[in-house]
Amino acid sequence: MSLLYISKCPVQCAGLGCNSISLWSQALEALFRDFLHGMWGLEGFSLGAVFWCSDVIACNSLLPSVQSLPTFGFLLDIDGVLVRGHRVIPAALEAFRRLVNSQGQLRVPVVFVTNAGNILQYGKAQELSDLLGCKVDPDQVILSHSPMKLFSQYHEKRMLVSGQGPLVENARILGFRNVVTMDELRMAFPALDMVDLERRPKTTPLPRDDFPAIEGVLLLGEPVRWETSLQLIMDVLLSNGKPGTGLATAPYPHLPVLASNVDLLWMAEAKMPRFGHGTFLLCLETIYRKVTGKELRYEGLMGKPSILTYQYAEGLIRQQAERRGWPVPIQKLYAVGDNPMSDIYGANLFHQHLQKARHDGAQELGPGGPRKQQPSTAQSCASILVCTGVYRPRDPEPAQGGKESPFHGHRDFSFSPGLMEASHVVNDVNEAVQLVFRKEGWVSW
Repeated sequence: MSLLYISKCPVQCAGLGCNSISLWSQALEALFRDFLHGMWGLEGFSLGAVFWCSDVIACNSLLPSVQSLPTFGFLLDIDGVLVRGHRVIPAALEAFRRLVNSQGQLRVPVVFVTNAGNILQYGKAQELSDLLGCKVDPDQVILSHSPMKLFSQYHEKRMLVSGQGPLVENARILGFRNVVTMDELRMAFPALDMVDLERRPKTTPLPRDDFPAIEGVLLLGEPVRWETSLQLIMDVLLSNGKPGTGLATAPYPHLPVLASNVDLLWMAEAKMPRFGHGTFLLCLETIYRKVTGKELRYEGLMGKPSILTYQYAEGLIRQQAERRGWPVPIQKLYAVGDNPMSDIYGANLFHQHLQKARHDGAQELGPGGPRKQQPSTAQSCASILVCTGVYRPRDPEPAQGGKESPFHGHRDFSFSPGLMEASHVVNDVNEAVQLVFRKEGWVSW
């Protein structure tokens, strides 16, 4: 789309100096930008050369690249990128002033991808809406366990669930209709929880055989009493779901285990990172291996850096674009995060998967055979690392003497140093948005 005005005496400046021409050009660009943005929501255009002539303005290539339909979207981490604990990072407010138009609508599709899981989806959406000053819908938020909706083959099984917060409600939202909490299991078998002396039964409880067998384990997030959860999960796995009985030999393969959020560490208000659910999983895996001599196996690992999580996020980006009436396929994704091991590793791993899919047509991926999703329209996923969370630019380099820095990722994600290298490193999320807008030829104001 372009406009061209022809003067009676083309490209002669009629006595006006170049500075005046430049000022008129800037004023006209601002006028047209505000007018077209307000009337039609047009984005990403620029004003070409402007010449002041004797009768009329001649505009060479006005609006040469009007970009009203986005072909890219954002996958934004939350903790360490948008917030620290319950406090919003100031740069996030600046970023969303650029991302939201004058009608309060997002200019491009945005999905919030967090490895948190001890909260309800709509609760996280409301929290983000309050902090960022723009409406965030629940289906824009991906919690670490959200892709468990795809594992429908386990939804009818009786599952032991570990974590905190609204556990049962979260499990039911995911599709699991028959769950048992740690407290329910502990009350049914009080002799199992023996670490806390204050909680030990004062008398020997009667054995019971009316408790239905547990058929699998859901690990949705870090629990409060780690010693209780570790003990009871081990009891369930070693007894094949019947913790009131003892088996001479532990079954292997064991009952199915689905887990989300493998972050070893995460960033809150404290100066140093805090233990994440990945630390709890490390404890469980170590205990299981020490007791049985075998590896704990997962039917599904969700949350970043799992490819399944990025496939799920890309599907929500596509649905968001369709609801907004943007018919152009979203071909580029930009993942912004603060954790090299989860955010950057995961985005690069997904980009690798997309390139492989384009080459050999492989589209579906997912441990445990989850329900298939629609084929991806994304062609790339660029990783952008910010310095407001876990990663700090002054982090120590690999130790001297040839030793590498410790690997903080989960054991099921093989260490590949190249996947931890971000496509771009910026100070904060506002710089990340500006960087993407420049790369995509969008005007940022």
